[in-house]
Amino acid sequence: MSILLDEKSRVIIQGITGKQARLHVPHHLEYGTNLVGGVTPGKAGEKVNGLPVFDTVRQARDELGQIDSSMILAPPYSVLDGALEAIDNGIKVLVIITEYIPLHDTMKIREAAREAGCCVIGPNTIGLISPGKSKLGVMPGFLYSQGPVGIVSRSGTLTHESSSCLTIRGIGQTTCVGIGGDPVPGSPFEDILERFRHDDETKAVLMIGEIGGSAEERAAEYIRRVGYNKPLIAFIAGVTSPPGKQMGHAGAIISGSAGTPESKHAALREARVRIAATLEEAYDMLEDILRAQGFTPTPKNAGQ
Repeated sequence: MSILLDEKSRVIIQGITGKQARLHVPHHLEYGTNLVGGVTPGKAGEKVNGLPVFDTVRQARDELGQIDSSMILAPPYSVLDGALEAIDNGIKVLVIITEYIPLHDTMKIREAAREAGCCVIGPNTIGLISPGKSKLGVMPGFLYSQGPVGIVSRSGTLTHESSSCLTIRGIGQTTCVGIGGDPVPGSPFEDILERFRHDDETKAVLMIGEIGGSAEERAAEYIRRVGYNKPLIAFIAGVTSPPGKQMGHAGAIISGSAGTPESKHAALREARVRIAATLEEAYDMLEDILRAQGFTPTPKNAGQ
């Protein structure tokens, strides 16, 4: 199994005729994503890498049949309408790559998605990948490999880095999800952790948080409440960041006593989550956990 996405998932891209989409469509097709078409208003009848383009999601659904997932690569001002259109037409996984979306737009999207049973990844995300099966995002597929570790992260860069380093160690991933760096994500940590909890192939989980907000504290409360049943390693990035200064992501800012690494570590420790001081330590912990379960990693040479 894999969560949210697999090789059978029928995928469209909203904004498929744009510059960024045209760059990423060939990579998705090469990786094996079951990309069936795309949507750009006013561009119906065109093709991108042989894929049909439609004016609306409804037209795409009527012509193509079932559509499971959509990725939005469109300007910020058009994302709200595109997301609501996808949700209204029954799409159950929506990945929003776009940055700089107004907070109130994100909140409207999240509320509509929850009412419709749609899982929104992002905005401001690299997307998600089920290695060896399918991807829906802007990550380089060769950094990822199939295996027993689930990854959920606020940082796209650290998702790339951790997957690549685990792959070199011979430890692959079931699914990697970038929830996005905005203050309000479409799906918080606990939504993705819950999916990993019920995935038989995921034997351990790496959660990568960062300073700012209370996402990790809320995740800790969820972990404690459900008695999380899988080994879970947490790493918090940005522990040396100065208070009051935004560090990259819109949500990565310490304000007063809120959003500090100390508050996040305290909440996670109370939930009995193992905390790694560095990513390298997190990899060591995961390797020890998997070896104890009978999994034997096969390291790869750095040049492979």
